[in-house]
Amino acid sequence: MTTLRSEVVRATGALAGSGVPSPEADALVLAAFALGSDVADVRRRMVMLAEADVAFLDRYADLVAERAARIPLQHLTGRAGFRRLELSVGPGVFVPRPETEFVAGLAIEAALGLEAPVVVDLCTGSGAIALAVADEVPSATVYAVELGREAHAWADRNVTDSGLPVELRLGDATEAFPELAGEVDIVVSNPPYIPVGMVPLDPEVRDHDPELALFGGSPDGLAIPLAVARRAAQLLRPGGLLVMEHADSQGASLPHGLGRTGEWTEILDHDDLTGRPRATTARRA
Repeated sequence: MTTLRSEVVRATGALAGSGVPSPEADALVLAAFALGSDVADVRRRMVMLAEADVAFLDRYADLVAERAARIPLQHLTGRAGFRRLELSVGPGVFVPRPETEFVAGLAIEAALGLEAPVVVDLCTGSGAIALAVADEVPSATVYAVELGREAHAWADRNVTDSGLPVELRLGDATEAFPELAGEVDIVVSNPPYIPVGMVPLDPEVRDHDPELALFGGSPDGLAIPLAVARRAAQLLRPGGLLVMEHADSQGASLPHGLGRTGEWTEILDHDDLTGRPRATTARRA
């Protein structure tokens, strides 16, 4: 008898041997996906030494082989967790990362302190940050924009599926929402920020995330973030808040770049939960 437990153990070893950073967790998620259940159910069946049938074995083997080839886990399952949400993702859209949940949290915390905040998400990708704000701050009016057509389609699907009130547009973040100029309380953005010429180490990022969502348009990676920040300055009311994600190597350079414009006060950088520089906040002067 082939048990589910033995197959998950085997898959964990195969994924570890392929360099997957979280082999056991991924093996469990893939088993749950193949079974149409959840990880808790997989663990229960493993304890019970449940038998794995032929249909499961075939499907699971294919999924594990694809993950071992470093196809993103989220592309295989079609889902990505983000704070309290489950989002649809796949080829053509940047898979939201845990560190971006921290960035969304900064915007959410600020929005919760306002009576009826207007929040704009520039470079929304899958819609993760905008949807998290709409979910956790029901009093907020939330807008989002995405340039990539494929990513916009994923975001549109997530807005529709969630039923959350986000006004989503297809377009350039540096020109978005002219009708909101000077009226926005919070602008949040996870823009492309990888320096041009730098090759991401993780195959999941290098080979599968869209380049449009990765590279910041200059050797320091800050050309696009600073252009997005310029648009944020036009949208925000005086005293309005900018929240922007950045690479862990840009914890000094992004605040410096913002400071040189004269458009911002109270410029602060924030470490994420792993202690790495992750986001800059600033107030519109």
